[in-house]
Amino acid sequence: MYDVIIIGAGISGSSLVYELSKYDLKVCVLEAENDVAVKTTKANSAILHAGYDPKPGSLNAKLNVEGSALAKEICRKLDIPRKELGSLVVAFSEEDLETVKELHQQGVKNGVPNVQILSKEETLAKEPNLNQEIYGALYAPSAAVVNPWEYAIAMTEVAIINGTTFKFNQKVEQIDFLEDHYEIITKTETFASKYVINAAGVNAGEIHELVAEPTFKTIPCRGEYYLLDLEETDTVNHIVFQCPTKVGKGILVAPTTHGNIIVGPNAENIPDEWVNTGQDVSNTALGLKEVAMGARKSIPTINLANSIRNFSGVRANTDRSDFIIEKAAPQFYDMAGIKSPGLTAAPANSLYLIKMMASDGLELIKKEKYVDERKRIHFNEANIEEKQQLIKENPDYGRIICRCENVTEADIRESLHQTLPAQSVEGVKRRTIAGMGRCQGGFCGPRVVEIIAEELNISPLEVDLDRFDSHILISQSKEVL
Repeated sequence: MYDVIIIGAGISGSSLVYELSKYDLKVCVLEAENDVAVKTTKANSAILHAGYDPKPGSLNAKLNVEGSALAKEICRKLDIPRKELGSLVVAFSEEDLETVKELHQQGVKNGVPNVQILSKEETLAKEPNLNQEIYGALYAPSAAVVNPWEYAIAMTEVAIINGTTFKFNQKVEQIDFLEDHYEIITKTETFASKYVINAAGVNAGEIHELVAEPTFKTIPCRGEYYLLDLEETDTVNHIVFQCPTKVGKGILVAPTTHGNIIVGPNAENIPDEWVNTGQDVSNTALGLKEVAMGARKSIPTINLANSIRNFSGVRANTDRSDFIIEKAAPQFYDMAGIKSPGLTAAPANSLYLIKMMASDGLELIKKEKYVDERKRIHFNEANIEEKQQLIKENPDYGRIICRCENVTEADIRESLHQTLPAQSVEGVKRRTIAGMGRCQGGFCGPRVVEIIAEELNISPLEVDLDRFDSHILISQSKEVL
């Protein structure tokens, strides 16, 4: 019998379990995939928003600003890559300039620190590659970029160190309430818990309807992206937005924590018939054309020919404009509709829900011994002396496997044995960034497969690309011939 079961291990589930692991509770996370952060959390703009966009008085507005401040401290404690770059919302017309003024007023009301309106000249001084025809911009210095999957992994690992249980490849199929607790049934196991939190992202509506009548409709929205080579690092220095519309914050151009430039997303609602059959994260010619046109409006000289990868992610939009953080049934809580700024608000969302659960009877007794830190070795960021010392201690640091990102054999082997170990090639990539550079794994991929097979003592034919049973290899080549 668990005290709390969380369904879903994206950024919402990871943040929830990180906060709950501070208390003397028996907590379990059920995840349908074989790792954390493999859906929306790994395919988004990776931005910690300042908080001027949500309407004042909304849950989004309150939790965005609170979450931004909390994220800063969490990233510091858990050694998570984060860069406070500041953001610009650029105006391309007098009408846009009025929107910028409204956003500024909202930012002030929401408590966004140091938000200000810049003239055309002040904006171009900060970003000389911007369209020279702009009228000005809103500047929010507290906006930042983060490594989103590392953010989720770090909080998850702290939770595991502090006693939390994770169960992967556990798609929930049935939930029954039995007098004072829930019985949760997956394809292979049955779990019991006093409290249940639905943090299933795009599938949150489906989970909700296992215990209650529908109260919201999920409207999954796909957004497509370009990721540019490190040659384009100097394209922008800040997170550059266009004025927001009803469908989103528009096409952005921004640096990532690794130094690449990310461009996107557009917004395309996924048809109802696709919702329960998984997420369509394919790329389309029309979608990428829309992203390219939007990017060139902001940065006319942007070189999209230096794209090293296109990808898309699916937002968990619903027919409600605000986050859905509420009680859905006795001892059952929804954390649904966590669209942008969901990544930013995640820590604040968690504290908000935990406070709600406490008022409903969840007993919160803080642990006497709690580990709230995590350190990692970043070989590719170390200086020469530090690298020499690491190689002296472990010669595997002297063998570079991913040449694009300077990831070593030691990095890869250790990722397979860390607190939350990688289970696949993409799992290694999320922990080490091996395969994230210019060649996108073209050179290092085969060696990563070999190392995974060696470390896990399995055949290379059993190594997954990402999701469970997504084998890369099918046979020895001579067997086929």
